[in-house]
Amino acid sequence: MDINDLRAIVTTVSLLVFVGIVVWAWSKKNQADFDEAARLPFKDD
Repeated sequence: MDINDLRAIVTTVSLLVFVGIVVWAWSKKNQADFDEAARLPFKDD
C-alpha cells in the first residue's frame, strides 16, 4: 500500500461522509427540528 492508495481511501471516505451529511440534512424527519431552529432568532422571550 503506497501513498496513492491512502489518498484514494481518504477521498472515498470523505465523499461518503459528505453524501451522508447531505442525506441527513435533507431528510423529512429532521425538517420540523430545522424549521424550529430557523425561527429561533425571531422568537420573543
